[in-house]
Amino acid sequence: MPSEIQTTWSPAADAATRTAMGRFFTAVAKAHPSAPAPIAPWTDWHEWSVRERETFWGAVWDWARVVAEPLPGGGVWDAVLIGRDRMAPPDPTLGPQWFVGARLNFAENLLRRRDDSPAIIAHDESAHARQLSCRELADEVAAMAAALRAMGLAAGDRVAGFMPNVPETVIAMLAAASLGCVWTSCSPDFGVAGVLDRFGQVTPRVLFCADGYRYAGNEIDCLERVREIARAIPSVERVVVVPLLNVAPNVGPVRNACTWTEFVAPWRGAPLRFERLPFNHPLYVMYSSGTTGLPKCMVHGAGGTLLQHLKEHQLHLDLRPDDRIFYFTTCGWMMWNWLVSALASEATIVLYDGAPMPAGQEALLWEISAESRVTVFGTSARYLAQSEKSGVAPARSLDLPALRAILSTGSPLAAHSYDYVARDVKPGVMLASISGGTDLISCFALGNPLLPVHRGELQAYGLGMAVEVWNADGQRVVGEAGELVCTAPFPSMPVAFWNDPNGTRYRDAYFTHFPGVWRHGDWAEETVRGGLIIHGRSDATLNPGGVRIGTAEIYRVVERVSEVLESVVIGQEVPDGAGGTDVRIVLFLRLRADAEFSDALA
Repeated sequence: MPSEIQTTWSPAADAATRTAMGRFFTAVAKAHPSAPAPIAPWTDWHEWSVRERETFWGAVWDWARVVAEPLPGGGVWDAVLIGRDRMAPPDPTLGPQWFVGARLNFAENLLRRRDDSPAIIAHDESAHARQLSCRELADEVAAMAAALRAMGLAAGDRVAGFMPNVPETVIAMLAAASLGCVWTSCSPDFGVAGVLDRFGQVTPRVLFCADGYRYAGNEIDCLERVREIARAIPSVERVVVVPLLNVAPNVGPVRNACTWTEFVAPWRGAPLRFERLPFNHPLYVMYSSGTTGLPKCMVHGAGGTLLQHLKEHQLHLDLRPDDRIFYFTTCGWMMWNWLVSALASEATIVLYDGAPMPAGQEALLWEISAESRVTVFGTSARYLAQSEKSGVAPARSLDLPALRAILSTGSPLAAHSYDYVARDVKPGVMLASISGGTDLISCFALGNPLLPVHRGELQAYGLGMAVEVWNADGQRVVGEAGELVCTAPFPSMPVAFWNDPNGTRYRDAYFTHFPGVWRHGDWAEETVRGGLIIHGRSDATLNPGGVRIGTAEIYRVVERVSEVLESVVIGQEVPDGAGGTDVRIVLFLRLRADAEFSDALA
């Protein structure tokens, strides 16, 4: 078996001059005497970016050419950060304030390109592709924004999407953002109760939906659920239906409904306008899983989301204009928001709506990537594991010359998946496991084009992110598992939780375990090489005989067994024989149809 510290990818010799991160370091070192030398070790740069965070984030703003309102006295902000050490004060208005005085619009930054190059390439299970140029996307957003403005929508109003991953979802979000409205979305596979638990809390004025969607060869109607949702949320003044299954869907039973075409037709040709608002103006409402009570509604600001994504895309991913980036995601996962932000780096986003591995089309996503000349392919650890078990081997059947990076998130990436990608997908491709979450709508740890990839490890912490692993005593540890924490503010922290005026739920979510320090809820291990291993959620660790075991440690083994398609592991409380209790581990398996459970398999 390969060593756990095997290097699976190394940067090119000229990476310091070829990559955006290398050029960024050179420019910052020249402009700021406090910065390390351009060729200083990565750890020096990361420590500097955390210690001198005002200088670092200001440099990211300048590097990424953020579009903002000029101030009368010059510049675009009064201060980069006020309250640099205030993570979670009793009064949320006294928390860290980023880019004070700046005014910008999120959609304006994503729509800065207006030429005929492709902005969106969208695919479905039929391999049918739709394409919108940057100019066409801007025109569509302008018309939709004018239609929303004619309804009286303005900054702060909520707009919801119960939508599949199609271009209309991107258009609706950008139109809402151009007005300063707050966008929130759920995937159309949600049931009515799940949607009401989320949208019902934020009272949207407009609901975008589709008449249905296609998945695994089936057509799933949405309008009956939409009818119930619209009836149950009185704040919804208009339901806008995208006809994906039928050319003329029957929207009559749905309260206040019209088709997309009817809604936008009077406003074709309208000029594109942007409301520039404060840096922390709400952009998105994202939701926790809702496993205990109603989902938490996390409000993310426009400026923090934009700047964090620009840093991650341009520096950590080395995303360039004309790159084509794909991520397999639904509109209910934060990776959709992360993907769409790539427009701000003038890249093309590639969308897919459907099952990841339809029957008889197990390699479909790789085929789409080849057809669309994808340069960055994003997916989940589970998808890579399933591809390996299904015998999908793009390296032997497809031409992927443009592909230079594969990203994986959603759960810990098993070490054997690194071997699979190098052997069967594309030898020499960079495989970056990334980790963060809906709570920060970005990453704590991710790829780094200047460092090697070590098998089974995330490469590095994000620049500007004061991430560490702590033991139960609140001490930083290396080489042993502990809690993943962040000790200093970062721009994409939630602005607030919805309906949480005193900030109580916000503080309880992150800052009570280690007072004043963000505890993320991941059970992780920092390696001596500066990488990170995620063992699973810390609230899902098992404790047999007093030894904490991350669930990912078990899944990594089970995933190697070819007969097992899916598995779930739980801890069950049992008597310990001495009057107390212990935990035993129970593993549930779903086997292949042709597999048989036996003592040998056990």
